Amino acid sequence: MYLLCAVKKWGRVLFLLGLLVVFLVAIKLMGSSFKLLGEDTAESLFRGISNPFAGLAVGILATVLVQSSSVTTSAVVGMVSGGMPVGVAVPVIMGANIGTSVTNTLVSMGHITSGAEFRRAFAGATMHDFFNLMAVAILLPIEMLTGVLQKSATWLTGVIGFGGVAYKSPIKAFIGTLAKGPIRLVTDVLDLSGWAASAVLLALALALIIISLVAITKTMRALMAGRLERALNNVLGKSGLLGMGVGVVITIAVQSSSITTSLLVPLIGAGILAIEVAFPITLGANIGTTITAMLAALASDKSGGLTIALVHLLFNLTGIGLLYPVTRIRRIPVQLAEALAWRAQKNKLWILVYIGGVFVLIPLLGILLFRS
Repeated sequence: MYLLCAVKKWGRVLFLLGLLVVFLVAIKLMGSSFKLLGEDTAESLFRGISNPFAGLAVGILATVLVQSSSVTTSAVVGMVSGGMPVGVAVPVIMGANIGTSVTNTLVSMGHITSGAEFRRAFAGATMHDFFNLMAVAILLPIEMLTGVLQKSATWLTGVIGFGGVAYKSPIKAFIGTLAKGPIRLVTDVLDLSGWAASAVLLALALALIIISLVAITKTMRALMAGRLERALNNVLGKSGLLGMGVGVVITIAVQSSSITTSLLVPLIGAGILAIEVAFPITLGANIGTTITAMLAALASDKSGGLTIALVHLLFNLTGIGLLYPVTRIRRIPVQLAEALAWRAQKNKLWILVYIGGVFVLIPLLGILLFRS
């Protein structure tokens, strides 16, 4: 009897790992679908930026288009090396932090038919958005007045110097290899390109996300029920720093904060992980996503790349330092996310207004109004 239970349990674990691979491949395909039509468009957005609000808007929209803050940051590093002032690039980096959080918000749509489960998942996704929005609302005006992030990063660049080694994640490489099959099927076998290829890949990605999320949620409930679920929340709930550390490690391993935060969504939706426990993990993901860019910048002979990477790190660390230590302030992003999720559960129009407004309409208006 014991042996049968053990075999059943490990079978579920292996099945869950397989589902996680499918889920990660789906996230990769979603990013690739946007890149097929958006990467050149995203890079073209950077031209002619001089106003910080335009830079912020461009950072958001460019990251939404390519579904990767790393791609946006890399493009900014290239622009800085080509002559873009670091001060102009700083708001773009802040915008990238906001834009990258759209992925986990879209992932929460996989729970849209599940009532309370959707409410928890949507709140768990959007608390990341609200934290980044609050951090930008506080730090962008301060940076415009004082240039403290740029000055600090420039000083640190001189202290650290160069000569680092770039890091390549084996997990990211494995997922990328698996994703090549569907991409080649669409672009080579079906001979599609541009909008057509993007639409097919996006539809496939969304289908895989929904299917894998439903299966992951059911499997996690079976595995994590009872004492194990309570133990997970107790351990991670004891220390926010521990949760942040988990977020940093996972994000460095997969080289994507979007993947880390998206992995939390089904756990929160299923009620396995409390939203307050998951919150510090998302903050750790914000820190972890800057590490790879810093290591890569250290291997370059251009100081501007390292300075921008350090600006990104300092921005996230400062935001956490300002918003996390005080309990009442720390609760604000979670409370805003829960309030929005309650409204979204009752009226799905809130989802369209929120995602379309924050990640598309407002950035477009910012570019039209403030870009020179």
